Amino acid sequence: MATPAEKLATSLEALAEACRDGRTVLRARDLGRTHRERLTAAGFLQDVVKGWYYRTRPDQINGESTSWYVAFWDFCAQYLTLRFGKDWCLAPEQSLQWHAGDRTIPRQLLVRSPRGDNSVLALPFDTSLLSLRAAIPATQDMVQDEGMRLMSIPAALTTLPPDFYANHPLESQTALARITHASELLPPLLERGQTTVAGRLIGAFRAIGREETADDIAKAMRAAGHDVRVSDPFTSPPEVMLQEANASPQVQRLRLLWNAMRRDVIDNFPAPPPSRPDPEAYLLAVEEAYVSDAYHSLSIEGYQVSRELIERVRRNEWNPDAREADCRLRDAMAAKGYWLAFQNVKRSVARVLAGENAGAAAADDHGDWYRELFAPSVQAGILGAAELAGYRNGPVFIRLSRHVPPSPHAVRELMPAFFELLQGEEHPAVRVVLGHFFFVNIHPYMDGNGRVGRFLMNVMAAAGGYPWLVVPVEQRGEYLGALEEASVEGRIVGLAKLLASLRP
Repeated sequence: MATPAEKLATSLEALAEACRDGRTVLRARDLGRTHRERLTAAGFLQDVVKGWYYRTRPDQINGESTSWYVAFWDFCAQYLTLRFGKDWCLAPEQSLQWHAGDRTIPRQLLVRSPRGDNSVLALPFDTSLLSLRAAIPATQDMVQDEGMRLMSIPAALTTLPPDFYANHPLESQTALARITHASELLPPLLERGQTTVAGRLIGAFRAIGREETADDIAKAMRAAGHDVRVSDPFTSPPEVMLQEANASPQVQRLRLLWNAMRRDVIDNFPAPPPSRPDPEAYLLAVEEAYVSDAYHSLSIEGYQVSRELIERVRRNEWNPDAREADCRLRDAMAAKGYWLAFQNVKRSVARVLAGENAGAAAADDHGDWYRELFAPSVQAGILGAAELAGYRNGPVFIRLSRHVPPSPHAVRELMPAFFELLQGEEHPAVRVVLGHFFFVNIHPYMDGNGRVGRFLMNVMAAAGGYPWLVVPVEQRGEYLGALEEASVEGRIVGLAKLLASLRP
């Protein structure tokens, strides 16, 4: 007779077979009832709605949302396709957010379908799906991406509620910037006689500096005999930026967000010291801050380290072969990697104290910081050598966060744009706060983003004459909450104030 462990192993094999195509969501028919009950009891499956399950892990804290956020878009794509076939698409608001590169898990996903029933489907962790009974665009006006059916940008812009511009100005600008010519928008405007929508689009294009596109829409509507009253749908003037024809929506959104957040950072972070610090004294202070910095930074990431362990690793007095009772090998190798990375960071600090551009120094050196962080764990056999390859080649999700980092392809577009912004930024406080925020927001690595992001923050702080900043583990919840608020809600003030309050 099979033991409970053997039965669970059999069920896990069945689960792996059902998910061989990378699915994170299963229907009841994909696994037998016995397997489902066994895997649910063991913490490998959780209910979504009747007949649907998502994969999870038994080592997660009870009530943790991460696995559901990982599965959210997969569930919506499968469920909606099963329910409506091809007769559905995201509402114009959420279509445009998707086109703009925003994969944040919404509290409520709005979906249009001629077969919708205007009902709300409650989903785990206070999320939901609202299926609106509404017409959808013709096939040529829809786009399919990662299983989601979206309105094309022109179709969404011509059916968009007017308050979207005020509530989501950055996504609106990103979508408007992707219209290359007025002819993309004019067919529905002319065929439906949408004078109000046309007036709103003319005002929006003028607000972002696209006078030619605005004029073309106005002339075409007048030629068709329509009286158009122009209105600016933005509640405050948007940041007018030079648009690059080949820039991805993610890069455009990054630049718009950077410019939108600058003023809030400057208003909520201290002005830099009037004089540059003495390099020798500054580097000595950095060295004195090391134990505290390493202890708090590693503890924030969940490593079980002590100040004594960090000191012993720094003095090379920890013997990994002895398997000391008060320390796991994983934690000690993380502490050793932090020490090695810290030496590289100090060299970067010396560069910026000597007057080099801080953004350029970080662009040159951040890969070295990352490799040093994980080299000891690779050498100890805890991690595979591929972990040192650099920017990630797969999706990554942040524990408990509704923010979904960009795809690997987008990362490779975003990182050069990020460092370009960092190099061109004139205000030291903006480099400190937005440098840290956008690095962890992009999440270029599979692991280590928080540590590298805090290193980058402190290189920017040194360049501005600010002291070395340590985020205390006791403020971990406030710190992660401020990052989440900036990522999901676009509000940077909380993070700026928190970082402004830090000390070595």
